[in-house]
Amino acid sequence: MTIPLSIIGIDLGKNWFHVVGLEPKGTVLLRKKMNRGQLSEFAATTPRGVVAMESCAGSQHWGRVFAAAGHEVRLLPGQFVKPYVHGNKNDFHDATAIAEAGQRARMRCVPLKTTEQIELQALHRLRQGIVRERTAVVNQMRGLLLEHGIVAPVGRSGFGRRLPTTLLEAERRLSPRLIEVLHRQRRRWLALDEEIEEATRELTLWAAQSEACRRVETVPGIGPLIATATVAAVGTGRMFRSGRDMAAWLGIVPSQHSTGGKPTLGPISRRGNAYLRALFVQGAHAAFVHLKRDGSALGEWIRNVEARRHRQVAIVALANKMVRICWKVLTTDEAYRPYPARVA
Repeated sequence: MTIPLSIIGIDLGKNWFHVVGLEPKGTVLLRKKMNRGQLSEFAATTPRGVVAMESCAGSQHWGRVFAAAGHEVRLLPGQFVKPYVHGNKNDFHDATAIAEAGQRARMRCVPLKTTEQIELQALHRLRQGIVRERTAVVNQMRGLLLEHGIVAPVGRSGFGRRLPTTLLEAERRLSPRLIEVLHRQRRRWLALDEEIEEATRELTLWAAQSEACRRVETVPGIGPLIATATVAAVGTGRMFRSGRDMAAWLGIVPSQHSTGGKPTLGPISRRGNAYLRALFVQGAHAAFVHLKRDGSALGEWIRNVEARRHRQVAIVALANKMVRICWKVLTTDEAYRPYPARVA
């Protein structure tokens, strides 16, 4: 009698993949190395079951391939798989660990994304990389000037406004070769500004065409960037049981280190998507003063939090509330309804 496989664990690679199948008791019944074509054929011909993979580059593609063939796909974060690796590290041991971790009922899995979400996320990653490159160019120019005793103003916008005057001063003190290097970096800076503006326009257009993004944009403090980044990361948000689960996944809830029945809460956990968390905090910064002056229940809540805590803590608390409201908007397919006004 053939024993059915309980779960299949796959250690992904670029061209070669290591597949391990376990029976319900954990005994290894399948142990095979495959190339890309063989893995595609394996997905279509093997009996339908549970397939576990580590969340990494290419996992979304192979997850869609196995899901289209009727399998239940579980994408596991790498930090949850590592404790299950036994013995020395090799590809088959990694695949076995992935299968063992995927058997756990309480294991947190990464949801499969649609192609639209992946394309939207790619556009955000492109824009984020250009912003980092621009910051590096600005800091390099500031460092070159500082080496020759010319101090640039703090901040990119202030530096940009002062730059023509700074370059005129530098031409009197520096060599023509170094002046040409500074002008070349300035041209690169302006080109990166144009690329960032182009990426921002494309994201804004995408947000205007997406029904989910338009609903998220109705939440106070949220614009096209945050809306598209949220939809790209969580889709409909239905993988979370509540808004607090989504906020905890984003790392914007207090960290906990409790023992002996005594709860101990610390600063926010900073888990999950750091880019999306930063966007929510920036949105809360932008909307904080306006919402604090509002006569609604939300404005009263913000004022009460600021009266008890530091201003920055109140801003992070507002970002937490924005995340929870976004979850509600996404899961109910309804636009944001403003808080009712408080009666004096």
